[in-house]
Amino acid sequence: MGSTEVNSTPKKSSESNDAADVYGPNLKILPCNNQVKELQTILRDRRTTRSDFKFYADRLIRLVIEESLNQLSFFKCVVVTPTGAKYNGLRYQKGNCGVSIVRSGEAMEQGLRDCCRSIRIGKILVESDADTHEARVVYAKFPDDISERKVLLMYPIMSTGNTVIKAIAVLKEHNVLEENIILSNLFCTPIAAKTLITAFPQMKILTSEIHSIAPNHFGQKYFGCSRFIIEGTTNVQENAKR
Repeated sequence: MGSTEVNSTPKKSSESNDAADVYGPNLKILPCNNQVKELQTILRDRRTTRSDFKFYADRLIRLVIEESLNQLSFFKCVVVTPTGAKYNGLRYQKGNCGVSIVRSGEAMEQGLRDCCRSIRIGKILVESDADTHEARVVYAKFPDDISERKVLLMYPIMSTGNTVIKAIAVLKEHNVLEENIILSNLFCTPIAAKTLITAFPQMKILTSEIHSIAPNHFGQKYFGCSRFIIEGTTNVQENAKR
């Protein structure tokens, strides 16, 4: 058992490097270790209770947000320590904000606030037509100067990428530069990754995993707004296409 656990992490690291080669340098996968894999496993397990789901989702969200912040711009600075010594360090460049795609994207807001206490957060609501499944934006609220900011766009689950494409289109309508958008995501399918990289080659994407099956129940279970049926292999998932 010990040798199996030791060998599992390097294998996953190799898969992550392969994915980066396939999708290009602007798609980054959270470095996977046994802890990250356990969190992903718990969130995918249908037996996980809602309270446990929320707890472990918040842990994974925090890791993804922390890594997303590494994609922001820093500048060198010198500070003086309490002992009077000078220390060469780094600071974030000012002008960052978060934007969550309602509703599941709101699950990531607290993780961002925990890391950036005073950061401003906007919202975008995208709904899917019940008949055509076409995504459309019904609400958007941003800081007035969002065009001058780096934007951390938050959306945990991407199956097709349609919702995110609509959200980015709205940001670009508000003159946000594509290269100033960093998409923070938990689970992404290969189709969604390809679609977004093709549509927005200058945008950065940070995800914890690329897998053909996305846990589309995430938002419903996190917020406790739906009932799950544990019977055979069936459960109730979100019907809206992402």
